[in-house]
Amino acid sequence: MSLLKRIEQGKPSGDEDPSLGGGGSRLGTLEARRVSPPRKDAQDETYADLKVRVQNRLLAELDPSIDVSEVEKVRGTIRDLFEQILTEESIVLSRQEKHRLFEQIAAEILGFGPLQPLLEDDAITEVMVNGAKSVYFEKAGKITRAPITFESNEHVMRIIDRIVAPLGRRIDESSPYVDARLPDGSRVNAVIPPISLVGPCLTIRKFAKDPFTVEQLIDFGTLTPGAVLFMEAAVKSRFNVIISGGTGSGKTTLLNVLSQFIPNTDRIITIENAAELQMRQDHVVTLESRPPNIEGRGEVTIRQLVMNCLRMRPDRIIVGEIRGEESLDMLQAMNTGHDGSLTTAHSNAPRDTLSRVETMALMAGMDLPIRAIREQIASAIDLIIHQSRMQDGTRKVTSITEVVGMEGEVITMQDIFRFEQTAIEDGKVLGELVPTGLRPRYMDKIEGAGIHLPPSIFSTKRG
Repeated sequence: MSLLKRIEQGKPSGDEDPSLGGGGSRLGTLEARRVSPPRKDAQDETYADLKVRVQNRLLAELDPSIDVSEVEKVRGTIRDLFEQILTEESIVLSRQEKHRLFEQIAAEILGFGPLQPLLEDDAITEVMVNGAKSVYFEKAGKITRAPITFESNEHVMRIIDRIVAPLGRRIDESSPYVDARLPDGSRVNAVIPPISLVGPCLTIRKFAKDPFTVEQLIDFGTLTPGAVLFMEAAVKSRFNVIISGGTGSGKTTLLNVLSQFIPNTDRIITIENAAELQMRQDHVVTLESRPPNIEGRGEVTIRQLVMNCLRMRPDRIIVGEIRGEESLDMLQAMNTGHDGSLTTAHSNAPRDTLSRVETMALMAGMDLPIRAIREQIASAIDLIIHQSRMQDGTRKVTSITEVVGMEGEVITMQDIFRFEQTAIEDGKVLGELVPTGLRPRYMDKIEGAGIHLPPSIFSTKRG
């Protein structure tokens, strides 16, 4: 896409306030991008004033038709113009100051402004913007205030618009929050006034450039080799699996890892609010929900996508997260020959996961008796893998629980693996995911798939 097209995507009209994102102002017009520096005496020109002045002139002289998808070529063009402007205006900077100024201006034009260094740091897992002057990031499970700020709330809005515009989504006073994603799949949520009282807020859940592997999760202490063997067998044997846990516990990461065990011959259909799953198989169809347009029309829900995908001849259905009435359709799919489905759900424990699925199924408004829903759940779900974020910031699978069946009105479950915490040393949680000694009730299904697990992985004996 050309720079001109990117710039013209969200040109505001009439009296719309660009700070509200009304009608767009996605990247802003060239004129909108040329922000006015604060009025100060010439002798008191600050670094920020210099940045704005050079940036405005650079935007004025940059060819609007340049293709911004060719990042290195565009950076080279920007660098040449940048050097030319500094020479013509007799601006003298040290090498370090010049490099810093260039990178900030390049980030404003090609990237995500002040956030660009944080997004490029692979060690940072989450970025949180709480208004223009308050930016935080998460690193190694700990939240730290970032040494960066935005120029104003309007500056934050320009970055938000730049993220959501290419996805065909909008954020304005009438629709003041949005879910989106970055080009690399990182999850984005934005909230703006009037529902945010501190200014535009932006939360970015970063994804690793290279998806985590099973070996890495074992090294991190998230899983054990025995638990991995069982989970691999469960996925290959077409168990229906729900990965549960709290916010930021690593559910989507684990879902990505488990999906690696799906045979390359299977046709996989993924359904998400914002596409972020990283499938490695060849035969994958990715579906993404769509919010309503400015007229309140055109919405496509997760539930509609689940119902539609049943007509697309799926071998595996993967729903990024079940949050509402689509859980009933997911249960129906699991009970009608679509074994091997995977999904995630927010909950505090495996038992709570079943209660949440039950509640979400009731949200479909079908007026079904509770027992009928519970029978559907007991028949459809084979395994619940619960993951938690520990107090030291690490993520660990704390239980692998099998759904056994119904006893009266109650769904029965049994833990196959359970995390046992042994100590806390220097603020670090010590412990391991250990077998409970119980063999899965559905071992015959695993063996029927030609997979033979060593009995030792279920044994409580150590060494």
